[in-house]
Amino acid sequence: MLDGFKASYLIKKPGDHIFYTEPAPYWEPAEESFIVHYTKVIVNTFGLEEGWDEEVGLKTEIVPLTRPYGLYAGNVFQGIVKVKGKPAPFTEVEVEYYNEDGSLKPAAAPMITQVIKADANGVFTYAMPKAGWWTFAALNEDDKPMVHEGKEYPVEIGAVLWVKTHNMK
Repeated sequence: MLDGFKASYLIKKPGDHIFYTEPAPYWEPAEESFIVHYTKVIVNTFGLEEGWDEEVGLKTEIVPLTRPYGLYAGNVFQGIVKVKGKPAPFTEVEVEYYNEDGSLKPAAAPMITQVIKADANGVFTYAMPKAGWWTFAALNEDDKPMVHEGKEYPVEIGAVLWVKTHNMK
């Protein structure tokens, strides 16, 4: 089981609900940097499809250009990477499939984490080939370093968005 958080929320009205976390930075010795991944997921309820493309206002976030639910495996997903509310051109975006049961056996390490880049407008596109949960992590460096053991180190800020695809039946 993965370490993480669990929450319950009683949804009382139709529409899109954006759930997000703004975690504390953590030190990553292998990368000699601090990491903060601002993570969100958008949940639709009761059929009212409004609000899925709204910004939360995080330091960095992915704003969907494709509705992030009701997707089939093979659909294309587009998003725009923003840092401090502005498009972040040429941001590297890591894409991973949540291989929950371990049944997927990638042939090589680069197949676990797909890497794409946003264009000059901060927009990226990716087709999700398998049903399940996908994570998009747009990685940038904060303009303010942090101190660890008396030395300044960079802070990686990641905009993370979870998207789920389904098989056609």
